[in-house]
Amino acid sequence: MSTLAPLRLLREPWNASEGNQSNATVGASGGWCQGLDIPNELFLALGLVSLVENLLVVAAILKNRNLHSPTYYFICCLAVSDMLVSISNLAEMLFMLLLEHGVLVMRPSIVRHMDSVIDMLICSSVVSSLSFLGVIAIDRYITIFYALRYHSIMTLQRAVVTMASIWLASTVSSAVLITYYRSNTILLCLIGFFLFMLVLMLVLYIHMFAMARHHLHSISSQQKPPTAHRGGSLKAAVTLTILLGVFFICWGPFFFHLILIVTCPTNPFCTCFFSYFNLFLILIICNSVIDPLIYAFRSQELRRTLREVVTCSW
Repeated sequence: MSTLAPLRLLREPWNASEGNQSNATVGASGGWCQGLDIPNELFLALGLVSLVENLLVVAAILKNRNLHSPTYYFICCLAVSDMLVSISNLAEMLFMLLLEHGVLVMRPSIVRHMDSVIDMLICSSVVSSLSFLGVIAIDRYITIFYALRYHSIMTLQRAVVTMASIWLASTVSSAVLITYYRSNTILLCLIGFFLFMLVLMLVLYIHMFAMARHHLHSISSQQKPPTAHRGGSLKAAVTLTILLGVFFICWGPFFFHLILIVTCPTNPFCTCFFSYFNLFLILIICNSVIDPLIYAFRSQELRRTLREVVTCSW
């Protein structure tokens, strides 16, 4: 178990007395409650893969003028959010290796400050990733239901203001979380934000798919071929639904971890769950590895541009 793991402040419950926590750990120490010993090399390898993949996505969007639209700018920001996870993981691993091999000698207070910076990066990634997933869902909703007014509703200026606001809010909220991490109120706000965004995106996607199904049924009854616009919008909705599902699977255990910290810090089952914290971190990093693969697989234009970037066809 790494000594400077990201979000180490949330690894163990603080709202339990030392004696009760110790007793609960002893009572739940059998079998599967031992947790997993995940090597640092795995964290390092996944971080490198994620960093390279998301850099390619950002480079492809910046390179291709056909991708210079609010939707792809939001996807670019989501890729940057995933890069924050990779950067924090790589920074942690390199920092630990330098300390362990005596190459870097620092006072404990400076080490704690460095660890807090790493924690802020990954906390900022949590908030920004959720926010951009929600914004992309809203953008797709406008594309489908207000197609003729899309360019007047989602202007470039509004997109820039939205992106800047999300990054500012993510930075401030992560600083507040790290500063007041012992407050259950702060954790409840983060959990509430997670649940709110999930409900919002589920409602939007259900409505989009219901409309798409009705539209396809109408076309089939009239024996008309589907329009390219509707087909493209439906494909985009499917892509974003996959992204939402992957995000929920990868981040869900971590947020469940936060819920257990608030609700049952001394319960034996909860104590067992806490011991798998490193596995939850691996899932978080896997999310940033999977997202770029979904972009490349679902978008033909982005896939083509990625090939050009890889082959340096500028």
